[in-house]
Amino acid sequence: MAENQILKLGALKPAPGSRPKRQRIGRGHGSGMVKTGGEGGKGQTVRSGGGKGPAFEGGQTPWARRLPHGRGYSQKARDTGHFGTRLAVVKLSRLSEWDASVEISPESLRERGVLKALRDGVKILGDTGPSVALPSGLRFRDVLFSKGARETLVAAGAQIEEAPSPEPSS
Repeated sequence: MAENQILKLGALKPAPGSRPKRQRIGRGHGSGMVKTGGEGGKGQTVRSGGGKGPAFEGGQTPWARRLPHGRGYSQKARDTGHFGTRLAVVKLSRLSEWDASVEISPESLRERGVLKALRDGVKILGDTGPSVALPSGLRFRDVLFSKGARETLVAAGAQIEEAPSPEPSS
């Protein structure tokens, strides 16, 4: 179009090839779309959504119905978001710069940016790498520990207040 022409709604056309011409059915034998018009035979096969389901086995009892009937719910088959406990995890090395005068609790860990979310509880994990220099006199409240982390902290002189077992998330 030239710059001085005004675009009119009546002059709009789709790009060539973007809208294929529809197949005209029932217009003679040469068209290839005669009699049933691409719909196949009569009955179930001609209907919209007709046909057999994915589990159909030719009339034989389907596989899902031949199995022994399982009763109740299997918690293992459900997602862990409903029945498992999700713990926020902190490595022991993250506590090497911690001020010993401040008690370590889930809330204090979150306030200082060590954790993003508290989830169902907090667990301290021991590092497997080289030993970390921890400040002496650390105090813990409402926190769970791995075996290695507990041994390291007790050796460093930390005071550990036992945490209650976490409740499953709902």
